[in-house]
Amino acid sequence: MERLKQQLQAEKIRFVENESLAAHCTFKIGGPADVFARPETEEQLCRVIALCKACDVKYYLLGNGSNILFEDAGYRGVVVDTTALKMGIGFLENVSHLGAEPGAVYDAVIAGAGLKLSALCKAALDSSLTGLEFAYGIPGTVGGAVYMNAGAYGGEMKDVLVSVTYLTREGEIVTEDAANLDLSYRHSIFEENGGCILSAKFHLKRGDSAAIKARMDELMQKRVDKQPLDKPSAGSTFKRPVGAFAAALIDQCGLRGYRHGGAAVSEKHCGFVVNLGGATCADVLALCDEVRAIVKEKTGYDLEKEIRVVKA
Repeated sequence: MERLKQQLQAEKIRFVENESLAAHCTFKIGGPADVFARPETEEQLCRVIALCKACDVKYYLLGNGSNILFEDAGYRGVVVDTTALKMGIGFLENVSHLGAEPGAVYDAVIAGAGLKLSALCKAALDSSLTGLEFAYGIPGTVGGAVYMNAGAYGGEMKDVLVSVTYLTREGEIVTEDAANLDLSYRHSIFEENGGCILSAKFHLKRGDSAAIKARMDELMQKRVDKQPLDKPSAGSTFKRPVGAFAAALIDQCGLRGYRHGGAAVSEKHCGFVVNLGGATCADVLALCDEVRAIVKEKTGYDLEKEIRVVKA
C-alpha cells in the first residue's frame, strides 16, 4: 500500500487516507477507506487501476454511492471516486438509429461515467431530446446507471443506450455495442467482466422541450410524493419479484415501520429501508434478513436485495 501511495503522489493523482465512506453514499453508512482516490481524467482513472493491480491492492469503483452499502469496517484497499472526473457531454446531431421511428430525428449523446444522471437528463432537456425522462431523479451517475441497467417508471437505460467505452480487466480500452452487454433487470455484463465504464453513448429522439420538461417534473413529483427522500437510504432495497411488488409484500406482512437498531422499513414506502440516524451496516443487513424471512414465511416469495453490499 505504501508503494501505491508513493506512486499516486508521484503521478499527482489526488487521494486521501482513512476517508469515511459514510460521507460518500446516500445511506450515510460505512467505515473508513484505506485510500480514497479522486482521479480527474480518464488517463488518471486508468492509471489508478493499473497501479492497484501492480501493487496487488484491491479497489472499488464508486459513483454517487446511491445503491450501495459499505460495511462498518470500511474498505481495506482503494475506493476510486469517479465523480471527480472532469468529463463532460458531447453531442452528435442527426444520427441514424436502427430502431428509429419513421420521420423522427435522433441525436447521439456521449457522457462520462462520473457525470450525475440528473445532469445528463437536464442536458438532454436543454437540447430538446426525449428518452431519458424516466431517469430524472435517479440519484446515480451515468456509469452506475449503466452498470446496473437502472430504471424507473417503465424505462431502463438499455432503452436508449447505444454503446459503452470501458477499460477491460486486462487494461485495454474498448467500445462495445449495448446489444452485447447482457442488459437485463438491474444487471449488465460489467458485474461479471470486471470492466471499468469510462463513458456511454445514447440515442435520443428530438422532441418538444415543454413536453419533456412536463414529464420530468411529473415523475419527480411522483418520487417526492411516494418516496422517503428526507431520510438516508439506498433507494429500492429489494428487487421486484416475478409476479409481485416487494413493497406491497412487505406492507402485506405488517412490516411498515419495522426496525432493527437505527434501520427501519420506511413508513412512507415499504420498498425502502432507511437510516433513522446512526444505523450501521449490521443493522441494515439484519433488518433485511428479518424482512426476507417474514415475507418468505407469510407469502412464499423470496426477496432478493437490490442494494449492493461492498465487503471490507
